[in-house]
Amino acid sequence: MTRVALLGATGSIGRQALEVIEANQGLELVAASSGSTPIDGLAPLTQVGGDPAELLERAAPDIVLNATLGFAGLRATMWALEQGVTLALANKESLVAAGELALAARARGGGALIPVDSEHSALFQCAQLGEPESLVVTASGGPFRGRTRDELADVTADQALAHPTWSMGAKITIDSATLANKGLEVIEAHFLFGLPYERIEVVVHPTSIVHGVVRFRDGASIAHLGYPDMRVPISYALTYPDRAATPVPALDLTAGPLEFFPPDLETFRMLALARDAGERGGTYACAFNAANEVAVAAFLEGRIGFLDIAALVEEVLGRVDGAPAADLAELREVDRRARELTVLEWA
Repeated sequence: MTRVALLGATGSIGRQALEVIEANQGLELVAASSGSTPIDGLAPLTQVGGDPAELLERAAPDIVLNATLGFAGLRATMWALEQGVTLALANKESLVAAGELALAARARGGGALIPVDSEHSALFQCAQLGEPESLVVTASGGPFRGRTRDELADVTADQALAHPTWSMGAKITIDSATLANKGLEVIEAHFLFGLPYERIEVVVHPTSIVHGVVRFRDGASIAHLGYPDMRVPISYALTYPDRAATPVPALDLTAGPLEFFPPDLETFRMLALARDAGERGGTYACAFNAANEVAVAAFLEGRIGFLDIAALVEEVLGRVDGAPAADLAELREVDRRARELTVLEWA
């Protein structure tokens, strides 16, 4: 029996993870947490808000599924990596913000890190066949694919939340609409697979059937295909290296076209800004993530426009020094300062 601690149990990933756990007799939910929503009765140990470390210490899980939203998930990520407990990571932001520190913690702890993002899970699965030469991360393009900047000037939050293929939480759905999500995924892939940024490509694939492609040095490319359903990567992470039965239909290859397009980096600036932040190294990726979180929240509250998200993030990246963080305390200060700068820019 695998003992699972689920962090972010009431979010989109958390709710689907509960389905996977309940359907698998080999998984036992021993602890669950949420940011603010009551979760009584889900597990023997539960927690709402606060530091998850004490909960995890008491639960002694075999695997931590970190589905916490945003930078707030960093503490749980670092705890699992330091303790050598298998980490099923759905919180990409913590790895983006603390990449070097997280990898050092993983080296000390010696535990497994298994990605839960659909794209990174796909790449991870394909990479079991050999060492990747390069990676292809696929993007649906979000609800505004094909639009010009002028056409995006007055879009509303409701329009941005109408994702064509995935059902996700509000923040990640807006990130998909701006392509910030793909930028975060490029940075995450850099740390997960140890490849330079020039060997990580993004293509727009509207039907979200191909979740990732790994290219090998012999010229072969291996792709992971399937219907867009997060229960597949969740199940894979929780049962790795085995594959458990999941109630997802087999893919019908005749159902639709497999089309791929280059992303429009001029219209959707967030992808280029994220890649640049990652390439610059240090704490630029942390600042990118922090500014984006604040800007997205402001857009959802109707305080700024859709195009203002990228403008704010670019302004903040131009005002931070990006110096590497020696520890988590310094990283938290970078995060705090970037958030402060973002608010000052639009307030």
